[in-house]
Amino acid sequence: MAVSVVWFRRDLRVHDHPGLARAVEAGDHVAPLFIVDERLLDGRWPSPNRLWFMRGSLHHLAEELALRGAPLTVLRGDPHSIVPEFAASVGATRVIVSRDYAPYGRRRDAEVDARLGAHGITFEAAPGGLMVEPESVATAAGTPYRIYGPFRKRWLAVTWRTVLPAPSAIRPVRFHQVRAATPRVRSRIDDVLEPITPTADPRALPEPGEPAARRRLDQWASGRTFDRYAQDRDRLDLQATSRLGADLRWGLLSPTEVAERCHGEGDGPRRFLDELAWRDFYAYLLWHEPRVARHSFRASFEHVARSSDPALVAAWTAGRTGYPVIDAAMRQLRATGWMPNRARMLVASFLSKDLGIDWRVGEAHFMTHLIDGDPASNNGGWQWAASTGTDAQPWFRVFDPTAQGRRHDPDGTYVRTWVPELRGVAGAAVHEPPPGTYPRRIVDHADARAAALAAYRAARDRSR
Repeated sequence: MAVSVVWFRRDLRVHDHPGLARAVEAGDHVAPLFIVDERLLDGRWPSPNRLWFMRGSLHHLAEELALRGAPLTVLRGDPHSIVPEFAASVGATRVIVSRDYAPYGRRRDAEVDARLGAHGITFEAAPGGLMVEPESVATAAGTPYRIYGPFRKRWLAVTWRTVLPAPSAIRPVRFHQVRAATPRVRSRIDDVLEPITPTADPRALPEPGEPAARRRLDQWASGRTFDRYAQDRDRLDLQATSRLGADLRWGLLSPTEVAERCHGEGDGPRRFLDELAWRDFYAYLLWHEPRVARHSFRASFEHVARSSDPALVAAWTAGRTGYPVIDAAMRQLRATGWMPNRARMLVASFLSKDLGIDWRVGEAHFMTHLIDGDPASNNGGWQWAASTGTDAQPWFRVFDPTAQGRRHDPDGTYVRTWVPELRGVAGAAVHEPPPGTYPRRIVDHADARAAALAAYRAARDRSR
């Protein structure tokens, strides 16, 4: 009897799960496993919001697996020792995972692979987290792309893998010691991971779990909002984006299935596919250049930041900068664990260029609060805004927060939603409230822009 351990990580689903499908199609008995990795709980990017969402999604994964006959085992500790011990205890011949593309995940998997090998157990990494695997996209010389445009062109030429249905039944492992270790699926999760209190309002967070994610995908793919995505995606006052970020981050949906469901003619489908390409590109970049996890891709701009004033950082994080659209976005982040992409661009540009604060400060704040915080995408977005990354926003472009607010929140609805002090100011005037009605701006944009351009120009000239 062949036994496979399917080790779930950022792939908390049963639909379109290549690793799970591989074990089921082979006729193996399957032992599903999830490990609460304490290095990630207390590591560089702890986030109560994401942990809350993950915990809820785990419960739904356990239910989906139990319905198909295979209970989920949830353990807590160091994967390097737990995975080999668990695999040996169930008599597994292999452990199957969905590939992890981040630096920590790659180091962890290499070590687990080596330890499994000592037990004669194979380690197999299946696709499923990206649309296209990083090795599948390269220049004619075989080198990685560094610019999004050529990457996207080659990315579009790669054939997508076939979307897989959820298995109707899974053959469980029937070992006494495993049954004894998991008396009840639900209580096992609760035993190793206590209830989480998110920093955001739980009522504003998306419902966790694969079933809810699939409902969100159905609603997005069939709605008028999707059809108008290209025109409306930057509007802050409209619900104009998919809100599938957390579902993709935790693998409640596979990006391949999302792309297939949202594929079609027209500007909306094409523009949405671009976003999936950007997601792959940032993971691709981190795969080929793991140093960008902690350092600027453009070495010349590594130390371009001009300030470390904690008062400026505190005003930005609290949404009290005196610029209404910036304050609205930062308050939305704290309240909901999310903000639209256009808002992310604005607040990132403001922190790194108007305030002259190192982009890594903003990266860390986002990862604390964002329910869809993804190390590769968050890093890529921040380096884009700070002009330190590959294919980034030109260093001489500095968003004017007032002009951007008027353009993307033309009637001021977004600002009034998140900045209650300004609800009495009508229309677009909310972006430049009358004196005395709102706190003074912590910096003058024109002066800050001039200082940013001088700092970037000096950094560029030093590197020549």
